[in-house]
Amino acid sequence: MLNIRGCGILLHPTSLPGPGGIGSLGMDARRFIDLLCNMGMSYWQVLPLTPPACGNSPYSAFTAFGGNPLLIDLERIVSEGDLCSTGSGRYLQHRVDFGAVIGTKMELLYQAGSVFLAQKGTSRTLEFRQFCDTTPWLHDFALFMALKRRFHGKSWSSWPEEAARITEEKYHDYSDKLGLEIAVQKYLQWQFSRQWKDLRRYANERGIAVIGDIPIFVAYDSADVWSRRELFLLDAKGKPTLVAGVPPDYFSSTGQLWGNPHYNWDVMELSGYRWWLERFRSTFELFDIVRIDHFRGFEGAWHVPVKALTAEDGVWVKGPGEKLFDALRKALGRLPIIAEDLGVITPEVLALRDRYNFPGMKILQFAFEKEPVNLPHLHVKNGVVYTGTHDNDTTAGWYNSISESERHEMCAYLGCSGIDGVGDLIRAALMSVADTAIIPLQDILKLGSEARMNIPGTPFGNWEWRFSWDMLSPDLAVSVRKQLERYGRARHGEKYYAT
Repeated sequence: MLNIRGCGILLHPTSLPGPGGIGSLGMDARRFIDLLCNMGMSYWQVLPLTPPACGNSPYSAFTAFGGNPLLIDLERIVSEGDLCSTGSGRYLQHRVDFGAVIGTKMELLYQAGSVFLAQKGTSRTLEFRQFCDTTPWLHDFALFMALKRRFHGKSWSSWPEEAARITEEKYHDYSDKLGLEIAVQKYLQWQFSRQWKDLRRYANERGIAVIGDIPIFVAYDSADVWSRRELFLLDAKGKPTLVAGVPPDYFSSTGQLWGNPHYNWDVMELSGYRWWLERFRSTFELFDIVRIDHFRGFEGAWHVPVKALTAEDGVWVKGPGEKLFDALRKALGRLPIIAEDLGVITPEVLALRDRYNFPGMKILQFAFEKEPVNLPHLHVKNGVVYTGTHDNDTTAGWYNSISESERHEMCAYLGCSGIDGVGDLIRAALMSVADTAIIPLQDILKLGSEARMNIPGTPFGNWEWRFSWDMLSPDLAVSVRKQLERYGRARHGEKYYAT
């Protein structure tokens, strides 16, 4: 699919309009897909859909599997009879107040789960049971979340010893004691799964392929680390010995200290990388194409001592490289992957990417500052060009923040006046030889820094932006389609069939 000239929009579902204080998988998501179709787009790119943990970040989740219950469409839950109403509340229009939304929506979802679980012998209960029986990761995750609620939201490392270092006997004991809570957690994952798959089908039927995102690392406070400690570099007490990050880069002069535990690749190799096979198989069931965040970490990752205050003290340690991807390709066949190849990229990383013909990424905002490798004349056909990503400022915010000399250099390169810096950068992306161009919706709407999704290295105030339908001018879809047609990127409504 990515070898056909096309364009897409980057927008996380939490940023969709709609009731309840947060975007959902309901009617507004379908309206957004219709908008993409009218624009002539080929792709909808989203951030990870896993249930966020620390700071509400999609890149720090309670599991590498499963979905975020906050995205569940309550109106559909009501229509199925599991809730009487979607509730009421006053929320911010253009920001997600996660504290308020979590408190209100999760209570309603737990009510719905309790109502559903009291039903017997219906077609829906049979569907639910089949989902539970055929989803390998589900029980571990549901038990983990049930224990987290029992222990007041604490990290698993702060739970009582019998729960933190759970034995098979205690595993079954807690599964019995927390049976209802576990069942509700499974209900939430079932509802997310069926709603998301219906939404993806709606997109595919209208010619839109969905691009997902898989972070290379998992959060320490996750079901994966808790239940599979042997797969991670932990000490005898279950604490990380080394944590993930990146050395000083565009975003931080001291590097980024992410804090995720590193994988024990030697142990993973003994099982034929089974955990990764399960993870990619599950992810490909949700998306047509998958972007791997921090792809370079599979060739070599930055290992930082756990007591270090910044990421400057780390070292590069080799990863599994082709051994992992050969195993994935053998088990799963075609791998529709985009390699996020940003940051410190060595010839070895490029060789790993190119061995599997994965398209890489180019970021135009970087091109006119410190990374000229992103300049359009250096793009290749098998690539994906972005004006910016979720980690960048909006293009309007970026253009207003760069120096006069940088603006002059951009205008000289693009042959533009600079009156419409956002439009100029979008046109540069659309003109690129790269087969795929992805534009954040904020750039299509020409919004400023107030609409930025994430500032790397800052723990609060991120992931909150939402748009509203009144931000769209009446002629927006027609205007965008004309641009896509001009540069040979417009799709004309054919269905998308995953191959």
